[in-house]
Amino acid sequence: MLFCRKISTVDPIYISCRLRSPALYRSLTTVINTFTSKPFYITTPIFYPNAAPHIGHLYSLVTADIFARFTRISEPGRLVHFLTGTDEHGLKIQKAAKDRGIEPSVLCDALSEQFRRLGARANISDTVFLRTTEARHREAVEHVWRNLAAQDLIYKGTYSGWYSISDECFYTDSQITHPPSSLTPVSIETGSAVEWSSESNYKFRLSSFQKRLLDYYTANPKSIYPPAHREKLIQTLKDEPLDDLSISRPRERLSWGITVPGDMSHTMYVWFDALTVYLTGVGFPAERQGSLWPPNIQVIGKDIVRFHALYLPAMLLAMGMPLSHTLLAHAHWTAQQRKMSKSIGNVADPFDAMDTWGVDAVRFYMARVGGRFRDDVDWSPEQLEKHADEIRSLLGNFFLRITSKTIQKRVASAPQLTFVQLLNQSLDGPNGDVLSSLRNLKGRVEQCMEKFEVGDALDAIILVLREANGALTHTAPWSMQNPPEAAQVSYLLSLEVLRVTGICLQPFIPEAAHNLLDALGVPKLERSMDFAAVGKANVGEVKGVKLFEGKREIATGGP
Repeated sequence: MLFCRKISTVDPIYISCRLRSPALYRSLTTVINTFTSKPFYITTPIFYPNAAPHIGHLYSLVTADIFARFTRISEPGRLVHFLTGTDEHGLKIQKAAKDRGIEPSVLCDALSEQFRRLGARANISDTVFLRTTEARHREAVEHVWRNLAAQDLIYKGTYSGWYSISDECFYTDSQITHPPSSLTPVSIETGSAVEWSSESNYKFRLSSFQKRLLDYYTANPKSIYPPAHREKLIQTLKDEPLDDLSISRPRERLSWGITVPGDMSHTMYVWFDALTVYLTGVGFPAERQGSLWPPNIQVIGKDIVRFHALYLPAMLLAMGMPLSHTLLAHAHWTAQQRKMSKSIGNVADPFDAMDTWGVDAVRFYMARVGGRFRDDVDWSPEQLEKHADEIRSLLGNFFLRITSKTIQKRVASAPQLTFVQLLNQSLDGPNGDVLSSLRNLKGRVEQCMEKFEVGDALDAIILVLREANGALTHTAPWSMQNPPEAAQVSYLLSLEVLRVTGICLQPFIPEAAHNLLDALGVPKLERSMDFAAVGKANVGEVKGVKLFEGKREIATGGP
């Protein structure tokens, strides 16, 4: 049974759990929430390197990077620990290596490097890149196994059921279907082929944690986002009994993986191995009580919610460790409304996209179109082109317009005025509308990011830039028909728009925002969200620069 006691939100919140298993009559006090001042820990999925990286991997990386960077500018004194890496064990890797006639370690070395290169190319600010083939990870996994085994939470049994090599996942009869167009049954959730398997293996008593997991997710509305995933999980926990989880494969079937402690004839199930990586990333088991755990945000794909919302939390509860604050389960990118697949030939290459449109343009497109996480979104070169042009025009061209020599000469001929002095004046018309929107921008962006609404945060920034561009066109400060004083008002207001939006855009398009703030002479210590308030800081010496990478010419057919 689960007992809860409400405590002030400035203190940790504890849940005391009494396990029902005969061998587990003891209480575990689990910290479910921690001080907000603890280091911010964010993770991506640990990518499976059986093939080259695709757009979906980049999406997870960019999403996590946006929240990591936003935390850095929101709380400059707070440590951000950002983990990504590769999950390199399992039958899928073993089979892919065999098909290529190479050792699994050779395949993993080559493909893991591509994922590392993807992060570097996309300007991802991770602090730890961890491979599950590393010795420190094996030590962590073996420690978890021994801990659970010592509590009689692991036992040897027989598994008969469906297994998907592609998903590296066991499925029950209710989770598979027999489509008429396929010779083999497939997973209802992923569409991947499954095969019947009957074998002796080790099992984890997942069923012992059903009530605790249900109580936890019922009591914590922010535990999974978007909310539909949490609601579905709660309903599943209410309606369906949790089966114990098979956590090993016979060594003769799976040799590429971590050996079960004390039993050389079995290899650990790849997900038991992989889920422990989030602990390895903070120094577990040596730093078991370290300040980094638990993760504040775990970015995952919607197809792996079950592993992160059931298997990992049950393991953590068993060890008396806090659960992750929030699982951010994003939707998928499709192509022509179809799942990307090498066999179909519709897989989008993230390196090619960044080489063609530029890193920041691709990041902007992903956040603008995919930043609501609820529904699958279609990868479209035409839409990418449209959104790349949007940010180049509204930000890059706006900066070039307001810093033109014509406008600067007109401003120089007006009586000297600072932006702080301008704020004491009453602005009306388009300039007044821009100033009103700009005053609300900081709070709006912070509110959206707090709610995981990345797309809405960008919408708010783009709205201000669109209004500012319109106001600049309306007031025409370059025109000799307008007095220099009017040109000066437009100039100062536009520079403040660029300064504030430049600060807010740092998590989304970091290189362009950096170039912009440098060009505006904004000191490094004045680039946090605290300085995104209107009039909080000044623009320095303004220099003309190119904000975005040049776009590569797109090859077309013909002579």
